[in-house]
Amino acid sequence: MNEVSGGFVQPYNKSLKPFSRSLRSNMTDAEQYLWQRIKGKQVCSVQFYRRKPLLSFIADFYCPRAKLVIELDGGQHLEAEHRIKDVARDEALAKLGIMVLRFDDRQVLAETQAVMDVIFQVVTERLNASTSNPS
Repeated sequence: MNEVSGGFVQPYNKSLKPFSRSLRSNMTDAEQYLWQRIKGKQVCSVQFYRRKPLLSFIADFYCPRAKLVIELDGGQHLEAEHRIKDVARDEALAKLGIMVLRFDDRQVLAETQAVMDVIFQVVTERLNASTSNPS
């Protein structure tokens, strides 16, 4: 099932597309590390996309089937200005039924199995919810 035939296409600002492509080639170490573990349908046989435009944002990782965004936050996200923007972004995506999981870079690199356990659990729950409650 792909995004178009599965009805998973989400609205996005088309001007973000070139920037999202550029970001794909400049991933942080933590993003590269997580990408190696979630790409190619390694998690519950679902596809994740990296640096995916959604609304006016670019999600680090997006799984349309589970309606899940994974964000990896560096130290700048501890600043008040970034936290406010993150909350607004998470709320906007939630209105589309998209859940946002946030991990900091250190968690991904130092607590990889715990991060993967959370991702597997959330994807499984969201897939089960979508099959028992189709919209």
